[in-house]
Amino acid sequence: MSYSAKTTYYFDNPGPGNTPDCAAFAVERAKELGLDKIVVASTAGQTAEIFYEAVKGTGIDLIVVTHVVGFSKPGVWEFPTEKATELESKGVRIIKGTHALSGLERAITRSPKLGGSSRTEAIAETLRRTVAIGLKVAVECTLIAADHGEVPVDSEIVAAGGTISGADTVCVIKPAHTADYFSLQVREIVAMPRNR
Repeated sequence: MSYSAKTTYYFDNPGPGNTPDCAAFAVERAKELGLDKIVVASTAGQTAEIFYEAVKGTGIDLIVVTHVVGFSKPGVWEFPTEKATELESKGVRIIKGTHALSGLERAITRSPKLGGSSRTEAIAETLRRTVAIGLKVAVECTLIAADHGEVPVDSEIVAAGGTISGADTVCVIKPAHTADYFSLQVREIVAMPRNR
């Protein structure tokens, strides 16, 4: 039987303070595996900037997935336009993506007329509670990036997400489109918080 041994990093606690380490670990694993794409979630741009600094000069493409316009407030995009323009001028790809693991489903669960949980949100909650919130975010951003044609579905990428803000989880994923969710494979956990 063959196997490989790899380093996994465990943070004592979740949170944005882990972001610089996550960026370094993501680049480290991408280089080890010869991967050329890192997907990361960023709401207001700070995480995107930290990851950009980590990938700069490596030849690795950075794909940043942000909330859609109207996520927190109707008609408003939380990611500063100036920051997006600056990052895009440096070659960073920024995607505004509807949450693949909630989206329209959330409208149903929030409705006082309908209420209740959806099957899609049950998947999201399972990832959040049994592994890490950042894993759910990384998986979701990978689905969004695949749906936008920014990552291939036939080769691996590195993806990162976090708990509320920043990044505290890094994994290697074989992407899939949202409509083919169960073909997605989380192949490695590179870093995650032990205490959630």
